[in-house]
Amino acid sequence: MKDEEAVRRKFIPSLSSLTLKIRRALRGEVSIRSAVLEAARRGRVVLQQRRERAALSRSSRVTGEQTTAAAHLAPQFARMSPTELLSHFRARTSPKFLAGFDVEANVDRRPSQQSRTEQTAHLLEQADRIVNAHRWPLMGYGEREFGAEIDWLREPVSGSSFAPLVYYGDAVTARGDGSDVRVLWELNRLAHFVTLGRAYAVTNDGRYAAELFAQHESWRAQNPVGCGPNWNCAMEVALRSINLLAAFELFRGAPELSEARLQTLLATFDEHGRHIRRNLEFSYIATSNHYLSDVAGLLWLGICLPELEAARGWRDFGLRELLREMDKQVLADGADGESSIGYHRFVLELLLYSFILCRANGIEIENRYWQKLRAMLEYVRAYLRPDGRAPLVGDTDGGQVLPIVRRAADEHAYVLAIGAAVFNEPGFKTSLAAPEEVRWILGRAGVEAYAELSNDAPHPSSAAFADAGTYVMREGDSYLLFNASDAGLNGRGSHGHNDALSVEVFGCGTLFLSDPGTYVYSADLHQRHLFRSTAFHSTVEVDGAEQNTTLESTPFVIGDEARPRVLRWASDAERDLVIAEHRGYQNLAAGEVTHRRACLFDKRERYWIIDDALLGAGTHDFRFRFHGAPGLEINVWPDATTELCDMMTGARLLVAPVDFDEPPTLEPRATSRDYGAKHQSQTVCWTMRAHAPLVAAWILLPICANDDEGKRLHLLAYLKDRRRMIDTGFDS
Repeated sequence: MKDEEAVRRKFIPSLSSLTLKIRRALRGEVSIRSAVLEAARRGRVVLQQRRERAALSRSSRVTGEQTTAAAHLAPQFARMSPTELLSHFRARTSPKFLAGFDVEANVDRRPSQQSRTEQTAHLLEQADRIVNAHRWPLMGYGEREFGAEIDWLREPVSGSSFAPLVYYGDAVTARGDGSDVRVLWELNRLAHFVTLGRAYAVTNDGRYAAELFAQHESWRAQNPVGCGPNWNCAMEVALRSINLLAAFELFRGAPELSEARLQTLLATFDEHGRHIRRNLEFSYIATSNHYLSDVAGLLWLGICLPELEAARGWRDFGLRELLREMDKQVLADGADGESSIGYHRFVLELLLYSFILCRANGIEIENRYWQKLRAMLEYVRAYLRPDGRAPLVGDTDGGQVLPIVRRAADEHAYVLAIGAAVFNEPGFKTSLAAPEEVRWILGRAGVEAYAELSNDAPHPSSAAFADAGTYVMREGDSYLLFNASDAGLNGRGSHGHNDALSVEVFGCGTLFLSDPGTYVYSADLHQRHLFRSTAFHSTVEVDGAEQNTTLESTPFVIGDEARPRVLRWASDAERDLVIAEHRGYQNLAAGEVTHRRACLFDKRERYWIIDDALLGAGTHDFRFRFHGAPGLEINVWPDATTELCDMMTGARLLVAPVDFDEPPTLEPRATSRDYGAKHQSQTVCWTMRAHAPLVAAWILLPICANDDEGKRLHLLAYLKDRRRMIDTGFDS
């Protein structure tokens, strides 16, 4: 406490204006203590960057000169000759990396040419394209070709260059010219190095090793430490470190690894670790997946490279902070606290892989953290749709930690499969055969453990995650996700959308109503604004207003006006019911409005009823939207019932208004299932100008190709005739 008081006395007079700016910039209440500590931290960052900038300028490294800096080795290794050091790394058996990367213990991964599996053939095709054409997949943009000489500073989609190099703190990452630094960063995470390493482990083909070392040297020449956009974000440095460590594990026995190349690699690792430690993305106000990535990177470097002088400090600090952040960032019900299912996958990977690495090296982690990790996996199991894909609620950039296989943003089942083997849990088993990630993360023992799990675990049932605001109603092939999540990060979120009380609906093997996803970040601020808007989600818009304040010019700032709360959740063998409301329309010119939505699921008859109550006063323009998934044909019947049709399977979802027969309009929309990919879709929108309070109800009735259509239509007519509303009969 004395130290805190000293900080207050020292910094309040000199940083009072900065403190006020910080408080104004934040959403929600911020304590004086937090504001002062944050102001002091930012002041220290400014001073550190001044010193760092001066040091880089003196060494002329901002000009892009390749450096020959040596790694800071621990004393016993610093005394070794280059030959002795190389021999040490070739022969060492400790520390351990992830089990599947131990090639000698997994020799079944080296089949003969005749017995190569389809997976192996695909892997080698990918690796050959990297070597022969400098071509590999990048996010949702598909395969890209990067040229004979890879330009690590050219954003490959727009073609825009981020050269010339400047001090990383001065690098402008959001430039408004159509370029996307997130895409540049994905290229520079060097995930394709893992593909080259896996191919080498299978074949011992020196071409893959030679290509990796050549690309590393090229990257290092173009990205001197501390210069340019690829050092701008410590999270990116950390994720690049993890991929480099994985590749190094697979190539450290390769003849192509010379003494000089080893020295260069060790210098790269040392520079990465020191840069992360100097530039932690920590804040006294809120931390996110960025800081978690920073400390995970330090943990991995510290565990895997004890030969470096700073390794033990990185390891201890990284583990301590990783667990603290798990306490802060993972909610009690197991969901990541950023109101984003996409980032839940990313954070889960960070924690799961880090825990596995620690266990392999005898580093103890308290059981309560393992149980919280299990809860994160339970959340995945609950939100996965019957088709095994994830709804993309909130932001998702498709980021992966150590991408063994390139996965689309809505592919989360492989992480659950790893969890099945780790926790010996049949309920997490997602397929008969283990995904490739199980083999590489857990090795042969993990694959065998997965195979031994029962294939008869019960299917997921309806589930409520009150902390996350996620409610899943499901039975058999029928699935609805009801979203009552807030802005995230305790109201200061950057990855939440204006999607309060929205729904996603799946049935009859078809996704009918979907979340729109994210599409892009800084490449197109207008599209970024649209994809997180109220009008892009299956909820109610009032007077064209947003549920939470968003500005097109600030793509990672979202207000916290809606603050949804759940009034009731009930579930039994026959029905589910959720009732929730949000207050995002309290400041409308025509009078305040509260949106209360109830959703009832009849499990036996397979239908949902949605009851929208707009409580308040004044005359308003109300728009009730249902965001159709891509690829559906949408038809409107004379009584305003709307059918969303999967023409391939014949499955349909009928959306029928109960209280009126005005036809809806079909609005053009788009849906993104992976970062950078966009597919045309349509929204069904009923618009009315009316006085609040107002109540409107909707029946959502799926009809499968093999259903008795007459019986289903009779059920629809019965429900409309009886006007069986939510507030009658759940308990009867």
